[in-house]
Amino acid sequence: MKLNTKLKISFLIMCLLPIVLYLVMLSFITTLGNRAFQDAYATESIGITYNLTPVSVLSKMTNSIYDEMKLDAQNNPERFNDTKYLDGLAEKVNTRFSSFVVRRNNEIIYSNYGISNHNINSSMLPEYGEGDNNSEYGVYYGDKYQCLLKQLDFADRAGNRYSAFIITTTSQVIPQIKLIIIELIIAVIMVLVMTSLLLTLWMHRSIVRPIMRLKLATQNIKEGNLCFELPIDDNGDEISSLTKDFEEMRVILKENAEEKIKAETEEKDLIRNISHDLKTPLTTIKGYVEGLLDGVADTPQKQEKYLRTIYNRTIDMDQLIDELTMYSRIDMNRVPYTFKKIDINKYMGDCCEELALELDTKGIELEYHNFSNEEQFVMIDLEQMKRVINNIISNSVKYMGERKGLIRIELFNDGDYALMRISDNGKGISPEDLEHIFERFYRADSSRNSKQGGSGIGLAIVKKVIEEHGGMIWAESKEGIGTTMNIKLKKVKEDKINDKGETGNE
Repeated sequence: MKLNTKLKISFLIMCLLPIVLYLVMLSFITTLGNRAFQDAYATESIGITYNLTPVSVLSKMTNSIYDEMKLDAQNNPERFNDTKYLDGLAEKVNTRFSSFVVRRNNEIIYSNYGISNHNINSSMLPEYGEGDNNSEYGVYYGDKYQCLLKQLDFADRAGNRYSAFIITTTSQVIPQIKLIIIELIIAVIMVLVMTSLLLTLWMHRSIVRPIMRLKLATQNIKEGNLCFELPIDDNGDEISSLTKDFEEMRVILKENAEEKIKAETEEKDLIRNISHDLKTPLTTIKGYVEGLLDGVADTPQKQEKYLRTIYNRTIDMDQLIDELTMYSRIDMNRVPYTFKKIDINKYMGDCCEELALELDTKGIELEYHNFSNEEQFVMIDLEQMKRVINNIISNSVKYMGERKGLIRIELFNDGDYALMRISDNGKGISPEDLEHIFERFYRADSSRNSKQGGSGIGLAIVKKVIEEHGGMIWAESKEGIGTTMNIKLKKVKEDKINDKGETGNE
């Protein structure tokens, strides 16, 4: 979820959730308050509208007492002359936070001010028959006080007129209403706290926590720890996208750092290998030159042998330098390839004729077999492909062993590919070394003797060139039996490419 969407949702939650929660809590609190009110004052149920109009609540509180007085006035009006009876009524009225006054023939005969705490005289009260007997909203205005007035007018058998008043100060707040108000205030605070906590937790989980993880990751990278893996919550928002990009950056930095370390190690190995490979022929050349200067080679035959050895060692050094130069150019992609469409069957036949003559001088037999029943056209750079074959053959010759050497080259039709297999009967390669032989500067022979010396980059060049041709190469080997190099080159359709290697019309 996008951050912009989250902010909009947060705004709606901040606006709507407090209202919803407050209404729920308001309903719950008023329900409990109404029940407590009913139990305390023996009234019928009051709704939320009554809680919003306190005067009506105060009126309902004294309804039961008013009804009791009305019944007594109808059945036995003379009881209102009994002080003990009036004290009982006054006590009930006091429990309703109201005052009780009785007037007879315009003279107040009983008054109990309760919590009203102010004096009432006859002139302040409505005349007989003028009051609203039991109004929920009737209000009596005095000089200083605003009161809810309930008036009961009646007459006894002797013709005396009575007025009984229940007076409730409208400023009076009963305990239950106070409790409801307090609870509502607490509810408002709780709703705000809950909403803030909810949004804070959500934002912390969505924004703060990922940012803290990013901060921790940056600290690890700053300290050089590129192995610290950053967990990714794929939520689809900007922060998760940033986290994903940051993790990809870390992986790239780690790979670059590892590649740099590997390159530095390989460079050191290269320098060490080159130093050894150059030192060996140089030492030989130096020794034979000293022999010539000191007159050790005192016959023409010895002199020729010495000079031939010196010449061979310079050839080895020249080949080593050429190989290093070539790999450097390949590694920096500075080799210009000139691809041409050729029939690989015919090309390999010509190459094997040349190789057979050279290998025969070294006592190694070369066999060539073409198992393809049709022409196989491929796009290759003739010079670079020849380098590939020569490097593989040269590598086979170096590690041929003591037996009579045999190199076998075979061609197969492998669907969309032309498959070339170059096998020898050398001493083979161990499984541990086999998976590394195409790595640059790697050598299975750790002794680096002069007979089998080399830079260890011949097969690395082979692999690089084959990959530049869009092909594949892999090795198979068994110790004591021999090694086979497999090369696959993708074939091209004859109608798509002309004889010059240019793309034609389909």
